[in-house]
Amino acid sequence: MFNYTAFEGFQIFATGPMEMVAMAVRKRQKTNRDAQILIFSDSTGKQMDFDLSGTEKDVLERLKIYSIKQSTPNTGAGRPKLGVIPREISLLPNHWEWLTNQPGGASSTIRQLLDEKIKSSTIGKDKIKTSQEVTYKFLTAIAGDLPHFEEAIRFLYRKDKKKFLEQISGWPKDLVNHALVLASGVFQEDKE
Repeated sequence: MFNYTAFEGFQIFATGPMEMVAMAVRKRQKTNRDAQILIFSDSTGKQMDFDLSGTEKDVLERLKIYSIKQSTPNTGAGRPKLGVIPREISLLPNHWEWLTNQPGGASSTIRQLLDEKIKSSTIGKDKIKTSQEVTYKFLTAIAGDLPHFEEAIRFLYRKDKKKFLEQISGWPKDLVNHALVLASGVFQEDKE
């Protein structure tokens, strides 16, 4: 799946990396000031609002800064060269005792446990829930006024692909296809 998708009305206008989509939208808005284009993050489902004013260089610089801010957490004290950000966690005494007896120490053990959890959450219920939330945010922003919207959302959360498709079958083709791409994690069980 690409990072961003732009819709003009209910038709996909551009899809791809943020910079490419933003530049395509900027170009379209220069040729048609009345163009109604919405940009969505495919990883979150959220509608994005980029400042496309100024020169192409200005826009790309702002997008670069935006991209850095999104990927870099706020660093304070700690070891920023290694990307280490100190946080405080509360554990019971028996947790600390167990951690201190692990090879590599507490920090290493906690990182390993977190990595295992992250890997396991990309499958199963976490993946389904994330896919549902992304699809819901996208559909709420673009299709909230379309017929059968509420019913479609109910079937999305019930993981009923057949009924979900029945509710959205009258919607524009690009909208339906993109919703299915975003909801692929919800309906993945149907493929197996």
